[in-house]
Amino acid sequence: MPKLSDRTAVFTDSVIRRMTRISIRYGAVNLSQGFPDFEPPQPILERLAEVSREDFHQYSITWGAQNFREALAEKQSRLMGHAVDPNSEIVVTCGSTEAMMAAMMTVADPGDKVIVFSPFYENYGADTILSGAEPLYVPLRPPAFDFDPAALEDAFRQRPKALILCNPSNPCGKVFTREELECIASLAAKYDAFVITDEVYEHIVYAPHKHVYFASLPGMWERTISCSSLSKTYSVTGWRLGYTIAQPEITDRIKKVHDFLTVGAAAPLQEAAVTGLRFGQAYYDGLLAKYTGKRELFLRGLDELGLIHTEPEGAYYVLLDISEFGYESDLAFCEALAREVGVGAVPGSSFFREPVNHLIRFHFAKRDETLYEALNRLESLRRKLPPRSAGGR
Repeated sequence: MPKLSDRTAVFTDSVIRRMTRISIRYGAVNLSQGFPDFEPPQPILERLAEVSREDFHQYSITWGAQNFREALAEKQSRLMGHAVDPNSEIVVTCGSTEAMMAAMMTVADPGDKVIVFSPFYENYGADTILSGAEPLYVPLRPPAFDFDPAALEDAFRQRPKALILCNPSNPCGKVFTREELECIASLAAKYDAFVITDEVYEHIVYAPHKHVYFASLPGMWERTISCSSLSKTYSVTGWRLGYTIAQPEITDRIKKVHDFLTVGAAAPLQEAAVTGLRFGQAYYDGLLAKYTGKRELFLRGLDELGLIHTEPEGAYYVLLDISEFGYESDLAFCEALAREVGVGAVPGSSFFREPVNHLIRFHFAKRDETLYEALNRLESLRRKLPPRSAGGR
């Protein structure tokens, strides 16, 4: 049998998706993989039912149905402060996962370097390696998860082709300030690098924090590839509808990469999703209010249990400090948590380049009753997994 590729030899399966399987195995409340257990907005579902009886079952235009791109351009032009051209600046992809991969393959050649902040969503390192590039990791410093500008410039001095920016950040919920973004922008311009943004949580940013689209900063439209998706905004993670927005020269190249990666995103789902893209501001205000309430509910519950955790500024993730339990392996802790306590989480080590084994990630994109059930089960945590001082691991 011929040798398999070296570049994929270092890969494991996705730890996030693995923890979903473990949660299912033990009947645990799944707070690991970040998808809701509530329905998408009813108008989108009603339109989907109509679409199933209409003529949208064959390929759409490879880089996205015309009406989808027009609706998306109208929405994002208003938010990004730039008149986005639906024909020359948008590619509709199979989720933001493909959007990031297509962006990476568009800008990076084998041997190039790409800056990745740590902690990071697990796909970013894999995307870099699959592109033949080398990741340069720059730490975000807890508890604020800010970065050292000098350390970031040290990375830029290695002449990277691009920087990946997740804002708001998965897994730590960091929302980058305008000043931080301007620092990144000045270094990207100084060292002539692209910035690839992952902004899937753009509408889930908690007061007083504000989301600033990186491409809206002075001089950054030309060197930014903005990636996002409909998954989190409209609670349709299984629809796999994402997109890139970038200036025409970049977008023309992304179209070609996308065509050979997946041909195109699902035509019936694009048609149904147009309804959501045309929602007014009241929908996004309601979405934020919903997640603000879930954040308060879940964090208050963790506080009442005396569990140490981060306070997310955006997105819907919480990092829990498990130091008191004395586990050398956060993966082993998460497996025990699912098996013995009945709550699913993701080991923090899957997000960090640094040797971090004392954090696990929960998400709270669940119905209130699901969150209450998870908190009720966590009441037994110290009894079922005794802390180190009481004979823990």
